Amino acid sequence: MSQILIGQTAGFSGVSAAGVKEITEGARLWIDAVNARGGVHGQKIELISLDDRFDPGVAAANAKELVEQKNVLALFLNRGTPHSEAILPLLELHGVPLVAPSTGAMVLHQPVRKYVFNVRAPYQREAEKAVTHLRGLGITRIAVVYADDSYGLDGLEGASKGFYRAGFAPAVAVKADRLRPDCKAIVESLEKAGAQAVVWIASGTAIVEGIRTLRAVLPGLPVVTLSNNASAGFVKGLGQAGPGVMVTQVFPSERAMGYAIVREAAALAKEKKIELSPSNLEGFAAAKVLVEGLRRAGPGPTRAKLQAALESLQKFDLGGLEISYGPDDHTGIEFSDLSIIGSDGKFRR
Repeated sequence: MSQILIGQTAGFSGVSAAGVKEITEGARLWIDAVNARGGVHGQKIELISLDDRFDPGVAAANAKELVEQKNVLALFLNRGTPHSEAILPLLELHGVPLVAPSTGAMVLHQPVRKYVFNVRAPYQREAEKAVTHLRGLGITRIAVVYADDSYGLDGLEGASKGFYRAGFAPAVAVKADRLRPDCKAIVESLEKAGAQAVVWIASGTAIVEGIRTLRAVLPGLPVVTLSNNASAGFVKGLGQAGPGVMVTQVFPSERAMGYAIVREAAALAKEKKIELSPSNLEGFAAAKVLVEGLRRAGPGPTRAKLQAALESLQKFDLGGLEISYGPDDHTGIEFSDLSIIGSDGKFRR
């Protein structure tokens, strides 16, 4: 049986490895189920995943290999904002669709990128929601810690919108190395500023180390981070520092069985003895969008046919969540929520 080749470059090792593995695991739940039923138009989907170690330069090299040497039909579920920016020229050069980048970077939403089909909501909406939520609790001395890359700056811009709406400025805004932050210095800055809460915009092990350091010095300080950390691996890394940490979410709860997509993902996860996580669910939704695009592209799909097929998605029901695209709108699902890590290590809504 012939194969449909789909390429992925993501940090299967490095600071974001836990979340990358979970989101890919979620995507494979649906891809494997589709392949078990004979694939799409008689062709099975083969996901070729390359490790970029969460390095934008390696991500660009991997994408080039996938597009020019492996001749993949599309790129799928890459991870990271600077990493996505690094591969944008390649998409334009070869007319390759990128489906469901696992980043909420506004640079992928506005202006509309012809070859980028977002599935999840933008980070800026999440960061703004985080500040608004803390303000609603009566907290006014809110600090922001942000990674020194395009992801951190994107989240900072969203947080700034929240501060503007609330009518006050952050207690302090601390820029941190994206891979090896000086956590002790960061926490000292928060303490010196008299912060009552912090919105921490960073990834993987970098933010895990930061929160654990924070808990040792300021144990009761509320912390909110964004959905790129909504993984079981993130919670496991935090250990005893996890309970009480708030995480924005861009999909319904993995236990919200009122959503057909959650029931479907949970059933397939159970077959593989996987406990469904928010990251699994994001990958699952991404794969549903990819597969529907392939189905609409027809037998013998090309990059151009897949591009046109994806743009034809209008109010496509993923299972209680609708997604629509068009030549002037590649935004994806408009959903955001807030969760908190419970004492049992589960995300609570």
